[in-house]
Amino acid sequence: MSKRTKIKALLTGEQTGMEVTVMGWVRAFRQNRFIALNDGSTNNNIQIVVDFENTDPALLKRITVGAAISVSGILSESLGQGQKVEIPASVIEVLGDCDPEKYPLQLKNRPSLEYLREIAHLRFRTNTFGSVFRLRNALSFAVHRFFQERGFVYLHTPVITASDAEGAGETFRVTTLDPAKPPLTESGEIDFKQDFFGKATNLTVSGQLEGELGAMALSDIYTFGPTFRAENSNTTRHLAEFWMIEPEMAFCDLAENMDTAEALLKYVISYALEHNREDIEFLSQRLLEEEKSKPQQERSEMNLVEKLQFCLDNDFERLTYTEAIEILRNSPHNKKKKFQYLVEGWGTDLQSEHERYLVEKHFKKPVILTDYPKEIKAFYMRQNDDGKTVRAMDILFPGIGEIVGGSQREERLDKLEQRMDEMGIPKDELWWYLDTRRFGACQHAGFGLGFERLVLFVTGMGNIRDVIPFPRAPKTAEF
Repeated sequence: MSKRTKIKALLTGEQTGMEVTVMGWVRAFRQNRFIALNDGSTNNNIQIVVDFENTDPALLKRITVGAAISVSGILSESLGQGQKVEIPASVIEVLGDCDPEKYPLQLKNRPSLEYLREIAHLRFRTNTFGSVFRLRNALSFAVHRFFQERGFVYLHTPVITASDAEGAGETFRVTTLDPAKPPLTESGEIDFKQDFFGKATNLTVSGQLEGELGAMALSDIYTFGPTFRAENSNTTRHLAEFWMIEPEMAFCDLAENMDTAEALLKYVISYALEHNREDIEFLSQRLLEEEKSKPQQERSEMNLVEKLQFCLDNDFERLTYTEAIEILRNSPHNKKKKFQYLVEGWGTDLQSEHERYLVEKHFKKPVILTDYPKEIKAFYMRQNDDGKTVRAMDILFPGIGEIVGGSQREERLDKLEQRMDEMGIPKDELWWYLDTRRFGACQHAGFGLGFERLVLFVTGMGNIRDVIPFPRAPKTAEF
């Protein structure tokens, strides 16, 4: 097979007059003469000019939308409008036929995003999802580059674990026992001692606890892997399987933790704008078209490019949970009962609508909230001296709400054990975690960034199932 050149390289290059071979999938074939060919390296097609009078009619019939073909010819300046270069074909080979009667992605009909989720194995071939997944790739690379440039160690934490880091209990069980007839103990409970691992295990909800173990020796680590929540939620913001970025930093307090999280978000957004501008501008235009059908008050004040640049240009507003509650409680939105969940006072667990109000209406910039009530936060967060709050921080973004959640971790053994007792978290199961407080404990902090929420923000897509290749949600495990 001839060595191929990516279509993006030809469209962005300056040279013409050389022999090239391109391979891709037919997007359109007009007048038996002009093929629009795409190989996924860009949304832009390269035009192939066919000498149809001297081409086998049987070959022409096989050049259908969706077919995979190889084309060789001299890259030439285009005589037509709309493209700089084209390839008059000297050799065309059909690599894979595509039945036009059965192929579901035809130019004449623009399939909905809902329909494309049902054929997720083919949706990569559309311009929208080509842009989304090239951006997902760029953001993933930028995350690694950010941490590697700063000397962090990439740590692989386990997918199968015996702990529930959040204590939420919404876990997927991992077992080899017969579900119909599991072995039972004398008290009638499932005897997990006879299971593969000799104890009850589940898919991880977070790599944080194991990440802390690494940070207590390597100083700065980060994890980037899949996590799982058996939460029966069918919203546009939740998945049962998603990817998390979780750095843990020794000798680090809450202020430095916030600085790192803000720097990471700005770094990866900047990287995407620099390296995938074409994809972002395509998705921005798509969003503008989509919003034309919405009432004026529901349309975004900024287009996608402006929204991303807005996050880069503004320092994130930092305030305490207590200050935020006062702002929300006294807001016209709350007084006029426009919130679905009214803010009554201190102790309220903030909803997405409250978080978005702070970002989009009040401050008009990204917001970092700190020092939440301990009752609504996890056991491992460092307790403040007031006895009521913990050193937690959440970063809130426009259109998304919470995108990052983190804290300074509780390094004091007595305080940590006391909190675990209060929350009913068994200390004997987390003996290894408590050891880090017994042997050389130090101040440390970390955060979790939901990768799909980041991709959702950067692409402007409205549903989290459209920014992961194969979404896993209740009653959804195809492909």
